[in-house]
Amino acid sequence: MDSTVATERALDAAERLFYQRGIQTVGMDDIRTASGLSLKRLYQLFPAKERLVEAYLERRDARWRQRLAEYVEQYENPERPAEAGDRVLAVFDWLGEWFAEPDFNGCAWINSYGELGATSESVARQVRLHKAAFKGYVVELVERAGLPSGLGDPVFLLAEGAMVTAAITRSTEPAAQAAQAARVLIAAGRQG
Repeated sequence: MDSTVATERALDAAERLFYQRGIQTVGMDDIRTASGLSLKRLYQLFPAKERLVEAYLERRDARWRQRLAEYVEQYENPERPAEAGDRVLAVFDWLGEWFAEPDFNGCAWINSYGELGATSESVARQVRLHKAAFKGYVVELVERAGLPSGLGDPVFLLAEGAMVTAAITRSTEPAAQAAQAARVLIAAGRQG
């Protein structure tokens, strides 16, 4: 089996197990069993568990942000000019759908930071990169809507708060509540 296929199998297993059970409770032997790779092959690909966690977060980041962007792009139909703020509010609609998924277990980056952020600089770095990219995306949506650029940070924080609250409460309601708060901010931004 070539390295690309083996890497994908290892990452698929790691993502499923780390996201469902947490990083610290999953050992490399668990990844070996779930991936069908030998332990020797697994360590050839990822010499340390920390590197596997890093790769899992990198890959999940690309997939997560792509899903979000594809959803938001629906609101960029050239035949129907979007109202200022439609794309911003679409972020919260997408979050609500994500929160409703049966395997939703909170934000993988917040979870990872909670488990390893104080002891693993490489994991903390991956979390910071993801959060900076997400924040940049939200700020860009706000600016493209012609809203005051200062609204980007609070809208980002509303989304982050919704993620944490949804994971704790096991409810989709935080997405709708955060969207309502974002509507208030957008309306105030239009008037300002």
